[in-house]
Amino acid sequence: MGRRAVKTINQDLDLSQVLKTPEELPAIWSSEAIFGCSSPLELEIGSGKGLFLRRIADQFPERHFIGIEIGQKYARFSAARLYDRSNRNAVIVCGDAADILHDRIPDNILAAVHVYFPDPWWKRAHRKRRILRLEVLRLIERRLQPGGVFHFWTDVEEYFLSTLRLLRENFLLLGPFEVSEKEAEDDFDYRTHFERRTRLHGAKVYRVMFIKASVCD
Repeated sequence: MGRRAVKTINQDLDLSQVLKTPEELPAIWSSEAIFGCSSPLELEIGSGKGLFLRRIADQFPERHFIGIEIGQKYARFSAARLYDRSNRNAVIVCGDAADILHDRIPDNILAAVHVYFPDPWWKRAHRKRRILRLEVLRLIERRLQPGGVFHFWTDVEEYFLSTLRLLRENFLLLGPFEVSEKEAEDDFDYRTHFERRTRLHGAKVYRVMFIKASVCD
């Protein structure tokens, strides 16, 4: 299933507090420069319409969240969902996640990285464009702090299995640990809009998490 169009957002909204470019992230990392204080930081790659980011930011106001979305319309839509919240503990960055991880996020700083339903790039010749390729997984591992968690969900079995193989063969992350499916309590009690669509269509969702080992493990 491909992405659906998003509604047009009021162009007069000042989204500067919740929508950033990669260049607006501090060259020398500082949570205070973005959020005004220091707290555990989590990163979502591919925020789409922003359902997960808004829900988790509301659920954990004591944490900070950065969502990365490469599509400008989706990034602006996600930022607009954050705009009317009083708690400024989440921002959207419009850009390429691989570049942002490489250039703007330092090692051992992320408490969690979330990747839900990434573009599978179905054609074999295009799979090198997948976000969960070897060099990006290496960046994710380095940016996670010891004990940090990497969450990966997809409805594409081949993508799921090939990513697990890469992780097992090249990394020292603990796992994989299965994540059980929970019953939705309401129409938007899903991790993302894409999970909602997938489950309503009766398709299987593959869920897994890994943990970065601490030095003493």
